[in-house]
Parts: sequence; C-alpha cells; structure tokens
Amino acid sequence: MAKQQTFADKAKAKKKMEGVSVKLIKSVKSSKGTFKFNERFVKLDDINKVSDIK
Repeated sequence: MAKQQTFADKAKAKKKMEGVSVKLIKSVKSSKGTFKFNERFVKLDDINKVSDIK
C-alpha cells in the first residue's frame, strides 16, 4: 500500500504561529548579594513591543 500522506502535506497542515517569540532574561539580586538569572520565552504580536515587557 502507498502512503496516504506525505511530509509536505503534514507541513502544510500545521498552523503558522503569528508573532515573535522572545527570550526574556531577568536578573534578581539575592540576600547574599549574588545575582540569579531567570529565563523564559514570551510570545509577542510585534517586535516593537519588547520595551513594554515587565
């Protein structure tokens, strides 16, 4: 039997993500005086909104 679905068909079926994914890194000063860095990914509609992230 032949394949019913090709890889190209699967790729077309996936939804395209709108917006931009940005890596956000925050520094936090601990009580000992050292710094910790917290990383997370944030999805934004427009790259110009990066400065609005808190």
